[in-house]
Amino acid sequence: MAAQISGHPGHAGSLNANEMSARVGLSSTESGSLGFVHRFVPPEKGSPITLLLLHGTGGNENDLLGLGSQLLPGAALLSPRGKVLENGAPRFFRRLAEGVFDINDLVNRAEELARFIEKASARYGLGKMIAVGYSNGANIAASLLLLHPGLLSGAVLFRPMVPFTMQNVPDLSGTRILIEAGTGDIMVPRGQPEALADLFRRGKAEVTLLLQEAGHQLTEADIEGARRWLSQLPGSLSA
Repeated sequence: MAAQISGHPGHAGSLNANEMSARVGLSSTESGSLGFVHRFVPPEKGSPITLLLLHGTGGNENDLLGLGSQLLPGAALLSPRGKVLENGAPRFFRRLAEGVFDINDLVNRAEELARFIEKASARYGLGKMIAVGYSNGANIAASLLLLHPGLLSGAVLFRPMVPFTMQNVPDLSGTRILIEAGTGDIMVPRGQPEALADLFRRGKAEVTLLLQEAGHQLTEADIEGARRWLSQLPGSLSA
């Protein structure tokens, strides 16, 4: 589902045209040589951090732009559109049923997204990249961390699940991860956020788990928690 803030109409990432027009073009960049339809917002104030924005099911490349600007003002924003369609709704990988992932497709789509990140980083001259993913986007971000260690410096994962289990977790030393889960989330099975945090910690990642009194939708508490966490990262303008 597309990200929404509980109690607020529309997408959490809906754009304020007056605030964003100077930074964002009028239309999305077609996939071309990079492979994904996407939006890129250049950094302001010399920020060395890029937020990789990964939408939930039914979202698109515009969905989290506003949220990204709230979380870390001035950061570059890179926001691809998922290529998989589920009844017309964009996603980043296939699922066989609710909560049942097509692992082969997930692995292949993570590889494809990793190549996009590498190409986009070279084209736009990007530095440290932090993923911000919601739901399906959080799950592909978690997969990138596990399958392509070192590609991302960290991640904010809103309402994720364990994408797959691993016997040998890669070395994630130096990788910082924030997981935000809703205690009333009926779409994420109980214990999944804790299990995902444990999986990352086995790889020596630095993991923060925040449990919010919420369902699957994002809340103002989620946003404030992520904003505080991001502001403490090395290189953040607020650090």
